Amino acid sequence: MTNLNTSGFLTGKIAKSNKISILAFEVANTITKGEKLMQSLSKDNGRFIKAEVIPSQGVQYLVSSDTKVLLSLVAADKREELDVFCKEVTRFGNHCKDPQWHNLDRFFQKLDSESAAYRQKREQAEGKMIELMTLAEHTAELYHELNAFDRFEQDYRQKVEEMKSLNIPRKGEHLMMLNSELRQQKKIVMSLKKKSLWSRKLEEVIEKLVDIVAFIRQEITEVFGTGRVASSDGEANISSQNLGPAGLALHYANVINQMDNIASRPTSLPPNTRDMLYRGLPSSIKDALRSKLKKLSSEEELEVPQIKAQMEKILEWLSPMAMNTLKVHQGFGWVGEWANSSTEFSKKTAGNGQIIRLQTLYHANKEKTDAYILTLVTLLHRLISGIRRLDHKEHAIKNMSLESPSKKMLILNSPLKIYPSLYDGNKTFRVELSEEDRKLLQRMSKSRSGPGISKSQDLAKTGRKVGKSSWTKSRSMESSPHTDHMPDTLASDLEFVSIGTEAPF
Repeated sequence: MTNLNTSGFLTGKIAKSNKISILAFEVANTITKGEKLMQSLSKDNGRFIKAEVIPSQGVQYLVSSDTKVLLSLVAADKREELDVFCKEVTRFGNHCKDPQWHNLDRFFQKLDSESAAYRQKREQAEGKMIELMTLAEHTAELYHELNAFDRFEQDYRQKVEEMKSLNIPRKGEHLMMLNSELRQQKKIVMSLKKKSLWSRKLEEVIEKLVDIVAFIRQEITEVFGTGRVASSDGEANISSQNLGPAGLALHYANVINQMDNIASRPTSLPPNTRDMLYRGLPSSIKDALRSKLKKLSSEEELEVPQIKAQMEKILEWLSPMAMNTLKVHQGFGWVGEWANSSTEFSKKTAGNGQIIRLQTLYHANKEKTDAYILTLVTLLHRLISGIRRLDHKEHAIKNMSLESPSKKMLILNSPLKIYPSLYDGNKTFRVELSEEDRKLLQRMSKSRSGPGISKSQDLAKTGRKVGKSSWTKSRSMESSPHTDHMPDTLASDLEFVSIGTEAPF
C-alpha cells in the first residue's frame, strides 16, 4: 500500500468508509482503462512495439526513421493516457469520506521526482489489477442485469395498468408469470451487487488504484524512456505539423479509405464517388493535383496492371494506418459502453488487438502524407483513364465489326489515345487516333454504303462508273429517307471529340 501519511494530506478525523453504490459503473470504466494501459506496458508488448511497430513502413515513411524519437513519442502517448487515468482516480478519491484520499493530483505530481520512494513490484501491481478486473467484470454483468430488470418491471407495471383500466382483477397466469420473472431478476441483481464494485468500499478500491498509478508511471520510464519529445521550439513546431495535433488525422483517414475502395473496384462505383473524393481532398493537394495532371501527357503511358501494382505498393502500408485511425475514433463514448466488451480487455495486447497512436495517422507528418496522397490520386486518375481506354478500344472494334459483317474485322495498329474528362469520370474529353489508323478509317469510309441505302441497292449497281446519282433504285429505296453519301471525314471527326468537363479523375 502506498503510504500517504507523510505527504501532508491528512486533514481532520478519519470518517467511516462509504460504499461505491451507483458510482460502480464509472469506477469499473476507469479500472478498465488502467488495465489496458498496464497491458500495453507488458514485456511482450514492449517487444512487439520495438520489433514490429517502429520498423513498419508506415511509421518509417510518415513519422520518423529515428528509433529514439519514435520511442519518445510512444512514452509521451503513454504519459498522456496515464494523466487521463490519474484525473479519474483523483475525482473518485475526492468522493471518499477518508480525507487522506483527497487531492491525489498533488501526490501524483510528486511521483516523478520521488519515484524511488513509491516503487511497486510488478507481481503485486498485477495481482491488485486482477482483483479489480474481477470486480469490474461482475459490475459489467450487473449493468446488463439491471437493464433486464428495468424491462421486466416495465412489462409488469404496463400489464397492471392495462388490467386496472379494464377493471379486471389483478390475477391471472400471465400476470403471475411476469411477477415471478421480476422477482427472479431481482435476486440476480442483488447477488451481483454483492459480488461487484457496487457493495465495495470506495477507499478500498482507491488504495489499489493509487498503487497501480505508481507502478504504471515507473514502467513507462523503464520500457520507453522519459518521453520528452518537445524540449525545444523547433521540436514543438514539428509536432504541430503532424496530423493528430492539427486535428486532421480522421479526415485524412477517410480520404485514404475512399481511395482504397475506388482502387479495389474502379469499374463498379456509384456515379458520385470520385466527386466526393475530390471534394474531400485538402486544398493543398487539389492545387498540386491540377499541375500534376497537366504533366501526365508527357509521361510514359502505363498499363493498367502496372498502375494497380504501384497503388497497391503504397496502400498496403498506408491503408492499415488509416483503418487504425478510424477504429480508434470509434472508442468508448458513454459510461456503459465498456460493459459490452470489458471481459475481453484483459486478454488484449498491442500485438493482438490494442492499437497505439504510432499505428495511426496521429503522428504522421502532414507534408509527407500529402505527397503520398497526391501520388495515389494521380495514379487513380491514370488507372481510371487506362480502364476507359481499353473499354473504348473494345467498343470501337466491336462497332466496326458489326458495321462491316462481310469484311474482316478492323484491327487498329496502335492503341486509341483517350483523354478522359478532368472533372467527370463518366465523360470523355477527347479521343485521338494515330496517323496510320486515320488512313485506314478513310479507306474504310470510301467503300462504305451511304445511310438510307439498303443492302439490296448494292446488288442493283450498274457496271459503269459510279457517281453521286449513278445508283439504280431498288424497291426498298422508295421508303428510305434521302441522305447524301457519307463524307470522307470520319477519321478527322474521331481525332478530337469534345464531350464535356467536371473532376480531375
